[in-house]
Amino acid sequence: MTYCVGMVLDRGLVLMSDTRTNSGVDNISVFSKMFHWSVPGERIISVMTAGNLATTQAVVSQLEERTKAPDERDNTLLTAPTMFQVATEIGKLLRTTIADCQAANGNGGKGRFTASMIVAGQIAGMEPRLFMVYPEGNFIEAGLDTPFFQIGETKYGRPIILRGYDRSMAFEDAVKLLMVSFDSTLKANLSVGMPLDLMVIGREDFAPTHQRRILADDPYFNAVSDGWGDALKQAFHALPSYDLSGG
Repeated sequence: MTYCVGMVLDRGLVLMSDTRTNSGVDNISVFSKMFHWSVPGERIISVMTAGNLATTQAVVSQLEERTKAPDERDNTLLTAPTMFQVATEIGKLLRTTIADCQAANGNGGKGRFTASMIVAGQIAGMEPRLFMVYPEGNFIEAGLDTPFFQIGETKYGRPIILRGYDRSMAFEDAVKLLMVSFDSTLKANLSVGMPLDLMVIGREDFAPTHQRRILADDPYFNAVSDGWGDALKQAFHALPSYDLSGG
């Protein structure tokens, strides 16, 4: 399983993903699920993936090859005039890849190769944009009503983001919020695991403003985890007690 979150702020975009691809206690694999491509001063495109690993790697590999291909080939990531068109082409590629995998494996392959993606980025002269791409190739875009997207194991970390998100918040607070969301997910589900990948994309930067891998022994992440746990206990004990003798 996977957990990835993409968030739109007034200041830009914040992305975080885990790296676990196998939840077996004796066979844990680590693969990056966050990728990006950029043209300095012109655009940055980032993709996060969830679902069948072979499928998502096939899609990302094809995207990577297109960026290195001769000009006469389809370099959508580097040449598409809008983020909408970027999301459209990635959706088509995801749908085609899933269909090819299912066809190659017969009817027994149906459902085994499903995957979804978060596509984020900005092209010069336009707003930063965030999309969630479904296995069928269609997608939705983040807006005022839905300013963030999650893929993978979403349920444990969602309530925290819903309560804490503010579009005008600083990048530092957004990262802290995502760390709390991921910490709750990590504690609730063994299929999501460290390390975590973090990327902050500032408006008009067209390159990662901040990017790092958060390891299991990261001092700040552990301070957030411990502090959040203590704060929850204090909040719980501060609530009024239930009266068993009441009517």
